[in-house]
Amino acid sequence: MTIAGNPSTGLGTPPRHLPNPLPAIRPLPEYAAEGELAARYGDMKAVLQVPWMGVVTMAFAHYPNFFGELWRGLRPLCASQPFVAAVRELRAYCEDEVENLGPPAINARLAEAGYGAREVDNIRAMIEIFSHGNFPYLMIATLTRSLLLGGSFGQAGDTAAAFEGRHAPDVSQPFLLMERHHADGPTQAVYDDIMATLGLPFVNTDYRALARWPSFFALAWGDLKPSAQTAAHKALANRVYDRALALANGLPNPGGLNAEALQAAAGQDAPLGEILPVTELFHYLLPELVVNVAFFRAQLQASG
Repeated sequence: MTIAGNPSTGLGTPPRHLPNPLPAIRPLPEYAAEGELAARYGDMKAVLQVPWMGVVTMAFAHYPNFFGELWRGLRPLCASQPFVAAVRELRAYCEDEVENLGPPAINARLAEAGYGAREVDNIRAMIEIFSHGNFPYLMIATLTRSLLLGGSFGQAGDTAAAFEGRHAPDVSQPFLLMERHHADGPTQAVYDDIMATLGLPFVNTDYRALARWPSFFALAWGDLKPSAQTAAHKALANRVYDRALALANGLPNPGGLNAEALQAAAGQDAPLGEILPVTELFHYLLPELVVNVAFFRAQLQASG
C-alpha cells in the first residue's frame, strides 16, 4: 500500500482525529533495547537533549526499518538551529495561550499539605523537563504522520546550521516513574480517571513521573480535569496541532527524508495500514499532552 502525495502541497493539512479503532501500540522500552537500537535511542536522546525516550518513538521502534529510516532522515534536522527555533516557538505559543484557561494557583494548597520549598522546586524541575522535551516529540510526530500520508517538507539539498551548545533546561532531577504496579489504590484511581477523561489507551510518561508526588498529582489533576473537558481546552489543543504543522512546513530537510522512502521502509515491517494509525494516534495525543503539561506548569507559577 502506497499513499500518493503531492510535493507541491507540503505536509498538507491532515485532520486531527483519534483513530477508530485504536491501533495496538507496542513500545519497545529502553531497558529492552540492545545493540543498534540501544545506540539509536541514546543518539536520539542526546540530539533532542531529553532524559527519556517518548512513548511515541518507542512505539515507532517496534517497526525497525521504518524507525531507522525516520531517524536517519530526521537526525540532521533535529540537531539544527531551525528545528530548535521552531520547537521554542511552539512551546512559547502553547504556554502563552494556556494562561487563558485560567489554571488555578496550587502553591498555597501544597504548603498546607506540608510541601516544602525544595519539594515544590523538584516538581517544577520535573515539569520543566517535559515542558522542554515534549515539543520535539510533537514535531517528530507531526512530520512522521504527514510524510506517511505522502506529504513533503523542505527541498532537496537543504542545509541547516547545527545547533551548538545546550537548549535543554539546566535542571538535575532524578527521572523516576510511578508505574501502575508501583502505585497505591488512590493513584491507580487517578490513572484510571485520566485515561477515561482524556480517552487515552495508556498513561503518559509525564503523568507517571509527576505521580512520584501522589498528593500533588491528585491536586493538580483535580484542577486540570474540569478544564480538559471544556471546549476552550480542546480548541487550544487543536491550535497547537495546527501551529506544529505550520512550523513543520517551514523546516529545511537536510536529511533528505521523503514520503516514498519512509513508506517503503515501513512496508518492510508491516502493512502501511497498520503503521499509519499508530502515527495518527500520537499526532492526536501529543497536542493535548503539551497543553496539559503547560497547565501544570502554570498552576505552580500562578499567584494566590
